Amino acid sequence: MAKQRFRDVKQGKTTAVEPKRTKKGGQERRYATAGEKVKAFLTDSFMLLMPIMYTVFYLVLGSREAFAEHKLAGWLYILVSLVVVQTIFMYKSGQTPGYRAYNLEVIDESTGKRPTLFLILFRNLTAILSAATLFGWTLMFFRKDRKNLHDLLSNTVVIKKPCTSC
Repeated sequence: MAKQRFRDVKQGKTTAVEPKRTKKGGQERRYATAGEKVKAFLTDSFMLLMPIMYTVFYLVLGSREAFAEHKLAGWLYILVSLVVVQTIFMYKSGQTPGYRAYNLEVIDESTGKRPTLFLILFRNLTAILSAATLFGWTLMFFRKDRKNLHDLLSNTVVIKKPCTSC
């Protein structure tokens, strides 16, 4: 197959290439692209992380200067709160606000259903480890299924939700 030019796709002369699909257990899944996952992460950063950081800076510690003096405790408050909030969102619907904005969902790779509470908590805790090493986050750019390190460790996958209203 010849390489498609962006101009041709934009003008409608050809169609864009579909992201990779896989069949697991008789149902077809469409993996989320790296771009969708990055955009969802940025959306979550502003919708979840920024209010948590503001709360820790000014309500818990009192000021930015107090945060600067107690950085370890401050980051511990921020990360624990973020893991708890993300776990609640993912347990209830399989999506954080960023995933919902881009129609993404976290599922258990082996069952194809929403992961258990323990698995979601484990995934979110290992996501911090993954972010600390930077290797875990860049892994999605080299794999066909676009899995991060925390997805590999927890046996989860981020997929594009099937459109039910189409």
